[in-house]
Amino acid sequence: MSRLDTALAPWGDSTLSLLARGYAWLPDRMRATDGGPVRTRLLGRPVVALRGPEAIGFFYDERNVRRASALPGPVLDTLFGRGAVHTLDGDAHRIRKAMFLAVLKDGAGVAALADHVARHWSESVDGWRGGRRVVLFDEAVLILARSVCAWTGIRLSDEAVRRMAVDCAAMVDGFATPGPRHLRARRARARQEDVLAGLVAAAREGEELAGDEGTAFETVAWHRDADGELVEPRTAAVELLNIIRPTVAIAWFVAFAAHALHRWPHHREPLLKDDDGRYARAFAHEVRRFYPFAPFVGGLAATGLTWRGEAIAENTLVLLDLYGHDHDPKLWNDPYRFDPRRFAGREPSADELIPQGGGDPAHGHRCPGEDVTVALLATLVKRLADLDHAVPAQDLSIPLSRIPTRPRSGFVLTVTDPSRGDDLPG
Repeated sequence: MSRLDTALAPWGDSTLSLLARGYAWLPDRMRATDGGPVRTRLLGRPVVALRGPEAIGFFYDERNVRRASALPGPVLDTLFGRGAVHTLDGDAHRIRKAMFLAVLKDGAGVAALADHVARHWSESVDGWRGGRRVVLFDEAVLILARSVCAWTGIRLSDEAVRRMAVDCAAMVDGFATPGPRHLRARRARARQEDVLAGLVAAAREGEELAGDEGTAFETVAWHRDADGELVEPRTAAVELLNIIRPTVAIAWFVAFAAHALHRWPHHREPLLKDDDGRYARAFAHEVRRFYPFAPFVGGLAATGLTWRGEAIAENTLVLLDLYGHDHDPKLWNDPYRFDPRRFAGREPSADELIPQGGGDPAHGHRCPGEDVTVALLATLVKRLADLDHAVPAQDLSIPLSRIPTRPRSGFVLTVTDPSRGDDLPG
């Protein structure tokens, strides 16, 4: 146990240490055990934390770890929602997950969403010109929300979409913290579940303005679960938000991508010359690896287990170290160097890069939206590289104690208009 753990948690509980150190907490503990399992307590509950390729297969095997009952109420009330696919296991999970795979793993559908994002980006940039200070994170939230709402087939007014954007960002921002951010997240989720449940109910009653046919909205609104019954409108609303909210959350990666291009501007040229999109995808993968997004994922030991000769009691909370895995020097050469060439000409294997979790997306709990994340981020990093802008003085630090974190300033930039002869900074 570290000295901070000892000072803050005299009974071996690491809750305060986790709150104080954030993303660094588990990697630091792992270093002390040379990557071996870490035993501690969180909120008084026994915890075993694992890392490494072998641990991924162990963690995502439902015979070993259950995800359904592992998510605490505060996370369900903010990030995922009550009754979400993340709370299911077995056949119930597989059938609900198949619905998401049909929506989020369709190549043509993902390309169509990327086209929406490209169009909304261009429209937004037109309004940024002339030297106006723009907070990129906030603008990316709006761009992504407008794009995914249009693509999903949800019919909302411009103001309602703006409210959806702000609320989805609040859900992500407040899921892992007590206090005002968490309360805002809870209110945001309840508000948007009300909106979407109303649209689902209206669609089922035949109202034409509820949503479009042949879209993700229709797929979710008319989904039947393992029992053959239509999901409740509230549950459908939860799952619609589990398409919209993660798409809006890509704004965190957009701010990180801008941060990377600002720190290492030599990447702009290969992005601008990237005719086939391969470098943009490699850059997107490296942003996801290098910058902190999710610190870990958790589940409950389904039975008494043994991991590398160590016993894990049933119902122990099992954590899989994501941030530490993606920065493990045993797995990555010089892991704290930003280098998209790690992924040049190749896609990472399923359990190599795990910023959003690991495992098999078709049969396990791995996020089915990773294809969307990479495609949209690759779309936007090329446009960021092509954007003539200045980065005024601001606080670009990224506090590891804050979950989720991002550049403190949100990444402020100013865009100039070449047609006016404005001086463009290099």
